[in-house]
Amino acid sequence: MLMLDARQMRKLARAWLRATAVACAGLFAACASWHTTVPDLPKDTPADWQARNAAAGLAPDLDHWWRAFGDPVLDDLIERAQHDNLNIQIAGERLLAARAVRHTKRGEFWPNLNFRTFVETTPNASTGFLEVGLDSTWEFGFFGRATASKRINLSDENLAIIDEAAIRVSVVAEVTRNYIELRAAQARAQVLDDVVAARRRQVELAQKRLTTRMGSQLEADHAQAELLQAQGEASEPALTVTQTAQALAVLLGTTTPDPVLRAAAKQPQLPAIDFRQAPADLVRTRADIRRAEQNVVRAAGELGIARADLWPKFGLYSTFISSTALTSSRLNDDFVFIAGPTISLPIVDWGARRQIVNAREAALHAAVLAYREAVIEGVAEAQTALVQFDTKSALVESAQKTLALNERGAQSAQTMQRIGLGDGLETVGANLAVAQSRLQRNLAARDRALAYIALYKAFGGTIPPLAKDANPEGPH
Repeated sequence: MLMLDARQMRKLARAWLRATAVACAGLFAACASWHTTVPDLPKDTPADWQARNAAAGLAPDLDHWWRAFGDPVLDDLIERAQHDNLNIQIAGERLLAARAVRHTKRGEFWPNLNFRTFVETTPNASTGFLEVGLDSTWEFGFFGRATASKRINLSDENLAIIDEAAIRVSVVAEVTRNYIELRAAQARAQVLDDVVAARRRQVELAQKRLTTRMGSQLEADHAQAELLQAQGEASEPALTVTQTAQALAVLLGTTTPDPVLRAAAKQPQLPAIDFRQAPADLVRTRADIRRAEQNVVRAAGELGIARADLWPKFGLYSTFISSTALTSSRLNDDFVFIAGPTISLPIVDWGARRQIVNAREAALHAAVLAYREAVIEGVAEAQTALVQFDTKSALVESAQKTLALNERGAQSAQTMQRIGLGDGLETVGANLAVAQSRLQRNLAARDRALAYIALYKAFGGTIPPLAKDANPEGPH
């Protein structure tokens, strides 16, 4: 049996401590740089759109696309909505909350200092002590724990930034859509009033023809039925005006529609527009794609935490306590200072930590797939919206040509009546054809404007700068 004296024991202890210190220093230096990398994120976007609007015009403007309508009232409504809309304000408050939480998380792996007081008694209850102390703990974010935690915290803030921007895009689109539908309904109401007047004139002429035995009762009844139908159709725009005006009031954070919307105004018209950029340049700012990207970063952070949990947690602990006897026959003060390392490692967990790692790996793979799905769906939505806009643009051109032909026909009918080669019914019929063409052009222009709004909503809006260093390696 090997026997060691006190001096040999001290030398052996010092050697053991030096070897332990060197080993721990090497271990700490190595594990401090461990981290879980974020997977490369594929860009599943085609080289160009499948359909292109051939007309020359404005380039895509994600920031102020509604200005293409050239309507100062619409510009003012959108400016007010971005300031007064309650959903935007709610998203802004949630963003402030996310930033505050991130700020508190910054010190997760920084040293902390706590002050505390407490009272203790001896086992025989003969003496009581008032203890006043300071203690500090410092957990090291080794094995990638600090990097992973930083990713999670900053990705949460970025998600709040993206959500706030997405609400703005949605609110702007809804304000524009309701305004377009309101002005289109007001313009439609004016045309329908002209139709009712023409139908009423048609009834008068049919009655006159019946009286002079130049027409039949069937003709008069048919004219009366068409008048009733026209009067019923003329009441439809009023409901749309009321609904859209109230919807705009809600979007502006109030219950009272703006008085400026009551007076009828010219229906907003879009100029010829060409979209020349590729899908990757346009849809990359979509909120759902940016959100899916941040979800990948967050999932990588959660995986990093799970992997770090497989290894020990290292830290430092120190405490300084002053103890004063309160009930002893003599007062005395004692001071104690303790400092040293802390190590925490579960020994037996029946594979629970490894299963959590497996779960986090699957979640990260799912997040990458969800990102791909978001890109593919975003491109598909934008592509469909672009085709729809091209189609609606062609319908506007067709409706305008039809209107021009019917207006020329109405002029011919009036000329024929003026020289005595036609009666009033032909003129009324020609005027009705003009009114119907105006209704079709009204609807075509409205549908093109709505398709334009849907297209820019599919493109997404400009996302404000995101929080930095959420992902040191970054999704490529």
